[in-house]
Amino acid sequence: MTSVNTNYGALVALQSLNQTTSELAEVQSRVNTGLKVGSAKDNGAVFAIAQEQRARVASISSVTAGIDRATSTIDVALSAGQAISDLLTQLKEKSTAAQATDLSTDQRAALQADFSALRSQINQIASAATFNGINLVGSGGSNFSVLTSDLATATTGRQVQSTAIAGTVPALSGYVVGNGSVAAADDTTFNLNGVAIGTVDITATTTVQQYLTAVSAATGGRVTASYNQTNGQFTYVAPEAVAGTNELTLTTTGTARSWLGQGVAAGAVSGASVTSTITDLDFTVDGSGALSTVTSALVLDNANNAGTAAAAIGTAITTLNRQLATLGSQAKALDVQKSFLGKLSDSIENGISNLVDADLARESARLQSLQVKQQLGAQALSIANQAPSIVLSFFR
Repeated sequence: MTSVNTNYGALVALQSLNQTTSELAEVQSRVNTGLKVGSAKDNGAVFAIAQEQRARVASISSVTAGIDRATSTIDVALSAGQAISDLLTQLKEKSTAAQATDLSTDQRAALQADFSALRSQINQIASAATFNGINLVGSGGSNFSVLTSDLATATTGRQVQSTAIAGTVPALSGYVVGNGSVAAADDTTFNLNGVAIGTVDITATTTVQQYLTAVSAATGGRVTASYNQTNGQFTYVAPEAVAGTNELTLTTTGTARSWLGQGVAAGAVSGASVTSTITDLDFTVDGSGALSTVTSALVLDNANNAGTAAAAIGTAITTLNRQLATLGSQAKALDVQKSFLGKLSDSIENGISNLVDADLARESARLQSLQVKQQLGAQALSIANQAPSIVLSFFR
């Protein structure tokens, strides 16, 4: 039937042309943005996954920035430690020279003056070793934690906290028991699910950091300990502990009880952040750290005192170099973690690309095809629109 009211052929041609125009707009958008999924409208599920992964890449970037700051802080501490190690070598040289018995009073006085001047430089270097407000080697320095992953660990289990101690508390390099007065029988025994799993022996020279390390070693890693330097509180975590009366307990004996305190259950733990603790080492003379033997009482006024000074400095050199090695290992571990995070970020970004990026070579070919189809569609619509004009020939 021929009708001037309804032109079905033109309607079909128009629908085809609209479809081609819509596809052409989609392809042009992909060519302009380089994305096949640029919004939730394009593909809601894929867009949601991509946005989540973009957020993770941003988180990894923040973690990497934190590692960079921590690495710089350690580098400053290492530079100071190496300079102090060189000064200790010179102090050892002076004290060794002063052990000679043929020195005159003036010669010994000159050695003493050099010795005192070198020793005074140590604290100046330690005090200046600050980066971003953190000093790892100065007097009263502070340890800090570095976030090393954007994802929390799936830690479960229980934790126990010691009683917080009011007033001044020691740094990680200070003794576990504040006054250093510890009896031979002082120790801490850990019980997990009702069974004793390890005992830490506490001596008069056990530092807080050594105690934290010993907890993990004594329990085979089944219990880890951390320390709050603000209030002196220890926290112990046992991932495998089950809820119950004896899930995790610790028993302290001797004078250590007054410092460690009797543990009280603090409930379940989960989703702990992955961090690395950088410890305060204290490289100052007359301090409680590696140079605790290099006191102001050391003098070179006679051969015997010079020998005592040389022995004390030798002990300090050994301790300092050992702690520098530990600090260097921590810096190396952070470098390894940073390298891993960089590779992880690259892999995630590549995964995002696979999800949302357009294949521009394919889209270019499709663009050419759709442009031709659009022109043909317009021509077909023009022909269809002329069809009703044939009715005029019936009335001639």
